[in-house]
Amino acid sequence: MTQSPLSAEGVEQSRLLATPVPGPRSQALAERQAASVPAGVATTMPVYAARAAGGIVEDVDGNRFIDLASGIAVTSVGAAHPRVVKAVQEQVAQFTHTSFMITPYEGYIAVAEALGRIAPISGETRTALFNSGAEAVENAVKVARSFTGKQAVAAFDHAYHGRTTLTMALTAKNMPYKQHFGPFAPEVYRVPGSYPFRDGLDGATAAKHAISALEKQIGADNLAAVIMEPIQGEGGFIVPAEGFLKAVVQWCKDNGVLFIADEVQSGYARTGQWFASEFEGIEPDLMTTAKGIAGGMPLSAVTGRAEIMDTVHPGGLGGTYGGNPVATAAALAVIEAIEEDGLLAEAQKIETIIREHFEQNPDPRIGEIRGRGAMMAVEFVDPATGEPDAKLTNAVAAAVRAAGVILLTCGTYGNVVRFLPPLTIGEALLKEGLSEVTKALRSA
Repeated sequence: MTQSPLSAEGVEQSRLLATPVPGPRSQALAERQAASVPAGVATTMPVYAARAAGGIVEDVDGNRFIDLASGIAVTSVGAAHPRVVKAVQEQVAQFTHTSFMITPYEGYIAVAEALGRIAPISGETRTALFNSGAEAVENAVKVARSFTGKQAVAAFDHAYHGRTTLTMALTAKNMPYKQHFGPFAPEVYRVPGSYPFRDGLDGATAAKHAISALEKQIGADNLAAVIMEPIQGEGGFIVPAEGFLKAVVQWCKDNGVLFIADEVQSGYARTGQWFASEFEGIEPDLMTTAKGIAGGMPLSAVTGRAEIMDTVHPGGLGGTYGGNPVATAAALAVIEAIEEDGLLAEAQKIETIIREHFEQNPDPRIGEIRGRGAMMAVEFVDPATGEPDAKLTNAVAAAVRAAGVILLTCGTYGNVVRFLPPLTIGEALLKEGLSEVTKALRSA
């Protein structure tokens, strides 16, 4: 994890606060935003990006921020990886769009082949491409219903699957995702999952509770699919207890229910394996991917067993922009970058650095350090009661951002800070960003 002070893309890899935050140009843009963009489109940072590369985002005023967010796990290979930039430039010069449903092109097929190669699904696979994670989830549900002839879908406590009508129904957290936006899609059910820090259950016991709820509330005869993030993202980067997912997936297989692994945030080398499902030793029937799949270009996918995916009638899957040629070119470059640059190993190193940092800087308000690879989180609690401490979390995040570090929060209770740095971040930058978190915690 070494990196030169000046990245290949010309963005100096150092933190710098050249102006007060926000600076004058960011303030002017904020005024324009307020006059033209609805208030519902909120932003985390009060600054506006001008350039980004490696582990740095530079704003319009020349301030440089350490990036511990990767655009919500999107720019895993960096915001301007040379391979991705080159691939996008070359494709733009050829054509930007024909719609694969009208005049197909090789890039779409190549991405489907690549996903079939790296997905943790044995045998022959098929992949359909879309634009966003929510769109992928919706289409996975469509495929599951088509294949099984059943309608019900089950999701878990603390789940996040998107912001569309169907995916909001699958998502557990009300604010800010569901408030005032109902009614939601029918035939969606929620069952208890596995949150070891909060429920104290081992994997077998937690799975028993989940399976009991599936059988009693829905019934396998009515259930098309169970969907779960192998590491729950917005819910708090929750890693299920060992054996939980295996037991749930086995129940699905035994009862003619499809299991959909939502790998939108946890996939594509983020956890130190291609997909978080690999850590759990599970093989999904269908898998959704997005975010880091194309280095910042809008692209998502549903990959699944061929006999399932081929059930849908011709024309039943698609979309005007799905599998856009510029995005597919970027996606192929991302796979190349992960493999050629050894980024799976870099994700594992990032986990080691984050764990060691907080283990060497203990604090009774840290309830748990958890996650895998470069998808790590710290849960803050009241040390006397163990109750979630959202106020402390927000104070720490605000102080860290003011110091020039981009940091995100998450969690059903709003008491988790999450670390999603680019896999290309320099070790010194990562450690500097983590030190600001510790500093803010001590001052809070």
